[in-house]
Amino acid sequence: MQLVVGRIGRPHGVRGDVTVEVRTDDPEIRFAVGTAITTDPADRGPLVVEGRRWHKGTLLLAFAGVGDRGTAEELRGTMLVIDSAEVTPSDDPDEFHDHQLIGLTVVTVSGESVGEVTDVLHHGQDLLVVRRDGQDDALVPFVKALVPEVDLDGGRLVVDPPEGLL
Repeated sequence: MQLVVGRIGRPHGVRGDVTVEVRTDDPEIRFAVGTAITTDPADRGPLVVEGRRWHKGTLLLAFAGVGDRGTAEELRGTMLVIDSAEVTPSDDPDEFHDHQLIGLTVVTVSGESVGEVTDVLHHGQDLLVVRRDGQDDALVPFVKALVPEVDLDGGRLVVDPPEGLL
């Protein structure tokens, strides 16, 4: 599964640098000079980082072969992605990456089948999008009180929903 680690924004200057909307906790590793980064759409990459610097809180990257503003503009909106296998698992047993949760079967604490996690939304609070058979999707806040167990090896997630949530 591909994970987005950044999105190319507008060009910066006339030499081909671009702004990057960072979507990773490890920008120094993901965007290290010399790193080849896969893109979405795939035909725009891979892009090799030639230079990296921060300017007023914004990451600026220079890519090999992108030497002018026009070429940089063509990259605008390109997603920079990595394979989920490249992500080091966390040592914290209560920390999960979105790709680990998507696809898990959801059951209640009493064992009743609820559905499957199809997405994770980050809107001030993490929300699990749960597809339910024959019903509208449910949004479940991803907090310990409502999701007491995540069993990655077993492929399931246990919820303890208050009345009316599902």
